[in-house]
Amino acid sequence: MTAGLYGPYGGRYVPETLVPALDELEAGWREAWADEGFRAELDRLGREYGGRPTPLTLAERFAPGKRLYLKREDLLHTGAHKLNNALGQAQLARGLGKQRIVAETGAGQHGVATATVCARFGLECVVYMGAEDMRRQRPNVERMELLGAEVRAVEFGTRTLKEATSEAIRDWITNVESTHYLIGSCVGPHPYPEIVRELQSVIGREAREQILSAEGRLPEVVVACVGGGSNAIGIFAGFLDDAVELVGVEAEGAASLVTGRPGVLHGARSSLLADEDGQVLDAHSISAGLDYPGVGPEHAFLRDSGRAAYTTVGDGDAVDAFRRLARTEGIIPALEPSHALAHAGGLDAGLVLVCLSGRGDKDLAEVLAR
Repeated sequence: MTAGLYGPYGGRYVPETLVPALDELEAGWREAWADEGFRAELDRLGREYGGRPTPLTLAERFAPGKRLYLKREDLLHTGAHKLNNALGQAQLARGLGKQRIVAETGAGQHGVATATVCARFGLECVVYMGAEDMRRQRPNVERMELLGAEVRAVEFGTRTLKEATSEAIRDWITNVESTHYLIGSCVGPHPYPEIVRELQSVIGREAREQILSAEGRLPEVVVACVGGGSNAIGIFAGFLDDAVELVGVEAEGAASLVTGRPGVLHGARSSLLADEDGQVLDAHSISAGLDYPGVGPEHAFLRDSGRAAYTTVGDGDAVDAFRRLARTEGIIPALEPSHALAHAGGLDAGLVLVCLSGRGDKDLAEVLAR
């Protein structure tokens, strides 16, 4: 990757008004990531506030006949991997002198993580969320509000993550001097995909060390769900240089890697759900966190290069995996990683690692209604 590009993907496709802010962000990020003090403080916050390292759990009853390990990001403070990124970006925003944070959220987990770090550091917090996602993820809306965030409903289009992201970007353009846009996935204009990847790569570093300790060898396959792709790029980062198969699992109705085409969305070129004229199509998934018509540019590059493979799982199979993990292991997963679990359970490989990116409290109403 050079100059914000992953092969033909990535880059910056933004209004001129955002270029100075992105330049400032990139310079601040380069300085911070090279600073041992910044990284030591992030590590301390991860341990003492977030609960890192998260453990590996062998799911023996869920997948009899194979060694299937879960990387338990559901046990991180706030209940998902999103805190890794939110803590790092909040530190970065403070270093840049920004006292106001805007964010988008789909499943609500990134919104909760952002509201959490803003409460921790005394920052103003505004979260944009599609009205449909607010309906199906009501517990997370209530958590954000309890933490002091203002949750703004987005009522146009599909009323889901794509529109919430568009509104957050509009807010950022309007208030760019005082505001940091704390993007939740490895999408958006450079340097956001790089920032989110590096902040989430702690998942892969830990998981690699842990599975070597537990099994004495690397997994044959690493599996993660993919919406925007942050949990997947985080765990993949630990194994990119190894002879390990990497598999990303998209929702069947939001398969921007499996069925998409190149295009530009939210400031970057990637693989999108779009028609022949380049108009972005609606995505659909029972999982609010996967209900997005784009994906991070590094995933598009990994697909094209053959380093990672991508597949899809339907709503019904994801719900079945959700219920089966609860009943066989006593772990209630989020619907997002339930897609990865559904795929991993059918693999022939003997040693499999799955990123369990979040817990399923937020999805109980959606699942129990089926």
